[in-house]
Amino acid sequence: MCGRFNVIDNPGLQDLLRDLGIDLSLPPAINIAPTEQVSLVRAAPGAARGVDAARWWLTPSWAPAVDQKYSMFNARAESLGSSRAFRGPFRRQRGLVPMSSFIEWRTENGVKQPWQISNAAGALAVAALWDVWEKGDAPLLSCTLVTTAAAPAFTAWHKRMPVMLAADERDRWLDNAQAVEVDDPLFRPALKEDLYLCPVDRAINNARNKDAALMQPVGEEVVLAA
Repeated sequence: MCGRFNVIDNPGLQDLLRDLGIDLSLPPAINIAPTEQVSLVRAAPGAARGVDAARWWLTPSWAPAVDQKYSMFNARAESLGSSRAFRGPFRRQRGLVPMSSFIEWRTENGVKQPWQISNAAGALAVAALWDVWEKGDAPLLSCTLVTTAAAPAFTAWHKRMPVMLAADERDRWLDNAQAVEVDDPLFRPALKEDLYLCPVDRAINNARNKDAALMQPVGEEVVLAA
C-alpha cells in the first residue's frame, strides 16, 4: 500500500535524477494523495527519457470515463500480467515516481499513527505504470504505483509496500523494449536497503494539509536493516 508521499528537492533526490539521465529539480510537494499530480519518469515512444506531470490514479486508455469507481492508484505486482487495466502498461508503459518519503499508518493505542518512511539518501525510486486516456477534450496521462508483499521487517507497519527499485534495477524497469516478468526478483518482498521510519503529526491524515512541518518527527526513529 502506498497512499501518500512527499517530494523534497534534496541532494539525494537530485543524485537519483542525475543517475537516471535527467537534469532538473522537482518542485517540492507535501502529503501528495491519489488523484493529485505527480512527477513521472518515463520514456514515451519515440522520445528520450524525461519527467512528465501525471495524475496519480490510473485511467486505462479503454476506460469510458475518468472516475474513482475502482482503486487504481496502486497496482499489485502479483496481478500485473493478468489484470486488464495493468497488463498492457506492464508490457510497454513502465515508469517510476521519485519521492523523498512515503507515509504508512499503523494502529497504536487505538489510534492510527502515521509514519514517514525513507532511506538514508531521502530518495526513493518507486516502480510505476502509466497510460494515456484520449476520450476527453485533452489527453490525460495517469499512473499507478506498483506494490508487493511487505518484507518481514515491514509487516509491523503494513502487509504491502511499494516496489522501491534498487539502482541496478531502474534502467531495466524503464526499458520498455525489454520484458519484465511477474516473478522478476525486483518484486521480491525484501528490503533492498535500510529504511528509516519515524512517527509524524496525525494532521497529515488530512490530505489537504500540505505544510512541510508535518514531516517533522514526533517520536523515536526506527531503522529497519536490509
